Amino acid sequence: MGYLIAAAMSYLLGSSSMTWYLGKLKNVDVRGKGTGNLGASNATVLMGWGAGVLVAVHDIGKAILAVVLARWLFPDLAYVGELAGVACVLGHMYPFYLGFRGGKGLASFIGMTIALNIGLAAAAAVLLVLVTVLSDFIALGTTAVVIAVPVGLWLLTGDIWAGVILLAASAVMIAKHLDNFRRILGGTEIGLRSTIKGEHRVK
Repeated sequence: MGYLIAAAMSYLLGSSSMTWYLGKLKNVDVRGKGTGNLGASNATVLMGWGAGVLVAVHDIGKAILAVVLARWLFPDLAYVGELAGVACVLGHMYPFYLGFRGGKGLASFIGMTIALNIGLAAAAAVLLVLVTVLSDFIALGTTAVVIAVPVGLWLLTGDIWAGVILLAASAVMIAKHLDNFRRILGGTEIGLRSTIKGEHRVK
């Protein structure tokens, strides 16, 4: 029962969408423009860096809260933090009140990693920046991170099951980026450099 409560609570936390809230406030169709997802990257593309930072902080923070709260409420349950983190990421990606159409999960995945192992999160952030900058595509940076973090957690803790639980989120995130990979191959994906220049921002 404790696992079910932790998962449900974390899913509900993850379902909170700052991109959706800001889009409504600014009258921006966040799901009809840009990449169409409800994450920090699309918020940046459509509404600028201020909106992107706010969304990222919100999405990271809710995942940290999910893990910390689950561990505090159920300290005797093994892997409850990992379970809560994955549930929060899935809540971000599939919010029930938005037709199960949310973001790609990266910021919440990073937030989960911060709560589980801050050193691993720092390494993941460096990897994300390096791969994204070198490739110009956040989707490739994301893929590198969601593969590296479960493996890294396993190696750091010596507990393979902690990594296996995180792989559930990783697999869903990679699947949700398939359209990005197709656009990259087709030359139509919005890259980091064009985002920095604000070429796709809604006026």
